[in-house]
Amino acid sequence: MPSVVFVCVANSCRSQMAEALARAVGDPRWEIWSAGSHPSGRIHPLALQMMEELGLDLSAQRSKGITELPSRTWDYVVLMGCKDRCPTLTARHRVEWSIPDPVGIPLEEARKIRDQIKGLVYELLRTGVSSHAAPTRGTTSR
Repeated sequence: MPSVVFVCVANSCRSQMAEALARAVGDPRWEIWSAGSHPSGRIHPLALQMMEELGLDLSAQRSKGITELPSRTWDYVVLMGCKDRCPTLTARHRVEWSIPDPVGIPLEEARKIRDQIKGLVYELLRTGVSSHAAPTRGTTSR
């Protein structure tokens, strides 16, 4: 079963949206998770609103930390703008998406970020790789 984890800082917006989009369009054989290096403990209202606009409900989700992830070698670890604040995770492929945090910017700009995440998620799940993916050396990815 292929696996992916989307990681940002708070696990309240970007990575939550990516997880929801991946679950909505992905093959059910994929194991899909999200987490934060410093989880906020809640889903940001902006993420709730923007996913609702796409017909996806995040109200049952919760912000999770890296330590709550299953211990495994991930096929893909997708880092979403957390840079050096993202801890090392064991992975076959490390994917870096330099995506700005949509919190605190005008809604129209935030929607563009959401749509960018949507396109990247679709590409990753459709092709199994992203144009931003790089195989890791050994099994450790950062």
